[in-house]
Amino acid sequence: MKIKIKRTDDDFAMEAVNEDGNLVHMDGGIKIGGHAGGFSPMQLLLAAVGGCSAIDVILILKKQKQNIEEFDVEVEGERVKIEDYSLYKDITLHFKIKGEVDQDKAERAVKLSIEKYCSVSKTLEPTAKISYKVSVN
Repeated sequence: MKIKIKRTDDDFAMEAVNEDGNLVHMDGGIKIGGHAGGFSPMQLLLAAVGGCSAIDVILILKKQKQNIEEFDVEVEGERVKIEDYSLYKDITLHFKIKGEVDQDKAERAVKLSIEKYCSVSKTLEPTAKISYKVSVN
């Protein structure tokens, strides 16, 4: 896996491009002289855990013949300062699913994703407590 990152202005704006040519905009926050013109790297980390888990959950529910009409994930992270850097100490994912989806199956799918399948959550697990809630319809 390879990602290329290119600076696109005189401050902190960047574009990250993957091997398939997909593009993500990143920028520093206004406090440090950025323009908030894209995701910060730490925001991308939250998006990554939400997206990774969402893919797992959707795959599991599709295999179980659940009819998903809408699927959203809200991810919140709380950071703690350690010396000169900050880590996420708490991450909460709220899965909001609409359709003909059994609540128990949805909860089981999310649990499997967070505890077993999602590589991003497993990467963050040593430093962050990851919790979740599931709302169906």
